[in-house]
Amino acid sequence: MRVPPSGWQDCGVSQSRWTVVVPVKPLTAAKSRLRGALPAVPHEELALALAADTVRAVRACPVVVEVVVVTDDPRVAAAVAPARVLPDPPDAGLNAAFRHGASVAPGRWVAGLTADLPALRPAELAAALHAARSGPTGVRHYVADTPGTGTVLLAAPPGVPLDPRFGTDSAAAHAASGAVALTGDWPSLRRDVDTREDLAAATRLGLGPRTAALACAGCPAGAPAV
Repeated sequence: MRVPPSGWQDCGVSQSRWTVVVPVKPLTAAKSRLRGALPAVPHEELALALAADTVRAVRACPVVVEVVVVTDDPRVAAAVAPARVLPDPPDAGLNAAFRHGASVAPGRWVAGLTADLPALRPAELAAALHAARSGPTGVRHYVADTPGTGTVLLAAPPGVPLDPRFGTDSAAAHAASGAVALTGDWPSLRRDVDTREDLAAATRLGLGPRTAALACAGCPAGAPAV
């Protein structure tokens, strides 16, 4: 599928109808593989920064009219204001949280996005969402992460259930469910952060302000961030 360049911005009013759903776990349980990545920074602060910078970038995307954050953590709710916050379905998992968030936007284009994209650029997100709209009618689309095995974005048109399959090997699971891969050059969108190495790669792309401040604070004097 032909996709627009990463710097594309959609100025058409008819295009600006996306709701983006971002689930965030309680910070005590979030991003467990990233624990200790910045030894001088409390882990929960780092997890919160990743989510806050992700939501900040989504809110700045020109084609997004609503951001829905699904979480039970009051610190997350405060950090993502004025995004809409919904309670996380009890003990139901990540995919249930995506479905719950998508349920409040009937008749609208909906995208589910992971909460660990601290280098996300709004123009890249806009380009990916435009590519999803430009595909075949009634088809869901997904964007794989940098390694190609996970999923960072799942998009569905009005009237089509989001049907999330996030988890281990989610890119293959989404493809098996009938979703179509988008293959644009969107490095900041594809760069989710699960490990210290991922954080270093996101730093090279350029972190959002909250994560960048923590990365700098977590470095010894005179050392480069992460």
